[in-house]
Amino acid sequence: MRRRAGSLGTRLAVAMVALVVLTAAVTALSGLVLVRRADDTEARRGLAMLADSVAAQVEGGADAGTVAAAVGTPTVRIAVVTGARVTGEPLARLATTTEVVDELRGGRIVSKRVSLQGVAVLVEGRPTPGGGVVLVQRRVDAGTLVEQIVPQWLWLVAGIGVLAAGLGLLLAWRVARPIRRLAEATTAISAGERRAVSVSGPREVLALADEINHLSAELARSEARQREFLVSVSHDLRTPLATIAGYAESLADGAVLPAEVRGVGSVISDESARLGRMVSDLLDLARADAGELAFHPAPADLGDVAAAAATPWAERCAAKGVRFTVQPSGTPLPVLVDAQRLRQALDDLLDNAVRVTPAGRPVVLACRRRGEEAVIEVRDGGPGLTDDDLLVAFDRGALHARYRGRREVGTGVGLALVDRLIRRQGGTVSAGHSAEGGAAFTVALPLAGRP
Repeated sequence: MRRRAGSLGTRLAVAMVALVVLTAAVTALSGLVLVRRADDTEARRGLAMLADSVAAQVEGGADAGTVAAAVGTPTVRIAVVTGARVTGEPLARLATTTEVVDELRGGRIVSKRVSLQGVAVLVEGRPTPGGGVVLVQRRVDAGTLVEQIVPQWLWLVAGIGVLAAGLGLLLAWRVARPIRRLAEATTAISAGERRAVSVSGPREVLALADEINHLSAELARSEARQREFLVSVSHDLRTPLATIAGYAESLADGAVLPAEVRGVGSVISDESARLGRMVSDLLDLARADAGELAFHPAPADLGDVAAAAATPWAERCAAKGVRFTVQPSGTPLPVLVDAQRLRQALDDLLDNAVRVTPAGRPVVLACRRRGEEAVIEVRDGGPGLTDDDLLVAFDRGALHARYRGRREVGTGVGLALVDRLIRRQGGTVSAGHSAEGGAAFTVALPLAGRP
């Protein structure tokens, strides 16, 4: 089972608090080390100044023992070196080792920190005419900065840490809140609710909100167009069904005269064929959208496919009084396609062209080569399309909804199916304006051997 992850706000809050605690700890430790170093330097400087004062008085003629007794403090122990003899307090005598005596007798200053019986002590020795003086102080007795500053420092760091943690929690809440609202909006969209979300935050969050709002609006438009398409298709399906049902009832009731049976049968056959084409187109479009439409590509010549399509459409155009023209390329146009699916696309394009073209106007089927592509065009002399129409020409039901009741329209799936049929074979189809005054649809396929 997949473990449920924590919320973004919780993770950000934990990360912020952890970062603040780590930063406060590092800051406190760094400050403590610096304070201790400063305190140690100050303690050694004070003891050194006291040792210099004692040595100066001794060099001025004062008795070393008298001076030692005068400057001695509860924390500073003094030893006096006279020749090889060391006198003074026990701790000072213990620190005045043979090495220290040799240094003083050699006229050298002694300044160091040593450990005596597990206790850190500061040792300052100064040579004198009779030998030298040694001042010793325990390190713990010499420092005052640590006791004075460290508690205040720790309280300051703790206060800053609490403040930073609070600000971090506030920031985590402010970052997580708009993202949570966006998540709620996407959940609502997936449930079918179409609404705009308004959030505040950084540019990235606002950009994401804009994209979600755009997606919601596009889904709403798509669903509205789909509803209109279903309504129009239902109406178009109902028309041939009503015609078939009406004539069938007439035949069943004996209301059709024998001389009229052939005509009624022809109407029923035509309406049945129309109904079959509509259902077939709808099924093919659904399969194409689902990626389940079968294709069997094989080498073919685009000119041969166009010539095969031209024969039946020339007869249909002649019956309607439309001038049908074929413009061959004059050169082979080898392509790798499913010829049956390509012919299906051409038939849909030609059906649209012939349906909207009035008698006496032209319909042109032209083939040519364009760079490394084989191109076939279907142009007509009908009412044409506007620039806005060209943008949605291959959207399912878009043109059908715009021109239903104003001109001859099909089921609204033909151009959408053409787009799927051509793109699935590696080609493109585009809509434009034709030189004949109507619409032009251009199918481009890569020549065989080309990517």
